[in-house]
Amino acid sequence: MRSSLLDHAERSVEPGSFQLQNNHMLKVDLTGTGGFFYAKQGSMVAYQGDVDFAYEGSGGIGKLFKKAFTGEGMSLMKVSGSGDVFLAQDADQVFVLNLEDEGVTVNGANVLAFESTLAWDINRVEGASMFSGGLFNTTFTGTGALAITTFGTPVVLNVDVPTYVDMQSAVLWSTSLQSSMRKTAKLAAAVGRGSGEAYQLALSGQGLVVVQASEGHPVPTAQ
Repeated sequence: MRSSLLDHAERSVEPGSFQLQNNHMLKVDLTGTGGFFYAKQGSMVAYQGDVDFAYEGSGGIGKLFKKAFTGEGMSLMKVSGSGDVFLAQDADQVFVLNLEDEGVTVNGANVLAFESTLAWDINRVEGASMFSGGLFNTTFTGTGALAITTFGTPVVLNVDVPTYVDMQSAVLWSTSLQSSMRKTAKLAAAVGRGSGEAYQLALSGQGLVVVQASEGHPVPTAQ
């Protein structure tokens, strides 16, 4: 068979590592992962070998209550066994972060998979309140691989001056940054990609913030 389609043949990866199969798909070789990792429920598109998928919920009773109260959190599955697993989410772009004894705060909707060596929890963003719509994200700390998705090509901003980001466009930022909420002068002001947005995430200090080129996938409208 001859076809340009064959240019997209499976790529080999290092055992135990998270590597991109292409810009929209993650390949994980379970060898060397300690036998398992965590992924967003429903994100598996293919696998080879003896692989088991177990529902993990929100990661424990405490996190389950946090998810119910905040709306943040992830429906996870524990992926274990031996073989290769391919993950994707709505053809979004996929990126792999290799954390080295550091931390990042991530929008739970943008988490695709992570190694079991990383600790995580749901936390209220500093400076956010229920009056500003609340803002709860997921914090990852430690050493290990974390795969995230973005809807559209993102930009990574170096925060060395005060930086303001649409809350729904903020994918992740360094835990070293200080956060607060900034209110626009007028409630009716059209700020950001939405209309009438009154609050933005304000970040200061030294670190990075990843901003996607969208506020997320459009919500389907009833026919």
